Amino acid sequence: MRITLDIWRQSGPAAKGQFDNYEMPDVSPDMSFLEMLDVLNERLIALGREPIEFDHDCREGICGTCGVMINGQAHGPQKGTTTCQLHMRQFSDGEHIVVEPWRAAAFPVIRDLVVDRSPLDRIIEAGGFISVNTGAAPDANEIPVPKEAADTAFDAAACIGCGACVAACPNSAGQLFTSAKLAALNLLPQGQAERWSRTESMVETMEEYFGSCTNNGECEEACPKEIPIDFIAYMNRDFIKAKFKNRRLAGQVFP
Repeated sequence: MRITLDIWRQSGPAAKGQFDNYEMPDVSPDMSFLEMLDVLNERLIALGREPIEFDHDCREGICGTCGVMINGQAHGPQKGTTTCQLHMRQFSDGEHIVVEPWRAAAFPVIRDLVVDRSPLDRIIEAGGFISVNTGAAPDANEIPVPKEAADTAFDAAACIGCGACVAACPNSAGQLFTSAKLAALNLLPQGQAERWSRTESMVETMEEYFGSCTNNGECEEACPKEIPIDFIAYMNRDFIKAKFKNRRLAGQVFP
């Protein structure tokens, strides 16, 4: 396959970026998208030029490290697929492909295709964990969990935190990520002790960095794990409840 690439190059956060054009005359259809970038980088290094920087780790669609805009789509044209799982057979011979970093105010470009996604970490730090000392791990059948709750929590836990939902959203909203991380804990018995404090803290931290959700649905379409926007409704419901419950616990309920 012959592929033409326009790839965003930017030497640093404050530097002015531009698209550089690259010709790839012999791309194998069986290559993953990142393997194709590896081949390009090997050629650039051989020519004494700076390789293209991009995030990657497991290359199995698990870690959430990878992620770029490919022809304007987060992770590319194949639904339910991360960039590292996308193969070049999804493109046509002779195709022109535009590759950009995530475009969101909360994700400033560090270099080339690498962006700073630490605001997602700030949300997790605000309460995306269970801090109660539960002692030794109990047998799996000692804590009864309704199957529907367990299945839904498992669906939410599939979120890998790649940030595609934010990059695809016209408002750069972080609601799908936050709601998935909340549901994975709030739906289970182990997460009930801190449910309301967790919800309020994580949502308010999210609002410091990201835009507001206006139900465009782009986040659901871009998510490589196809997490539904239903979780956003669950989060909004719990956030309203949390505002009342947390104030009652603090003795701030007014007559």
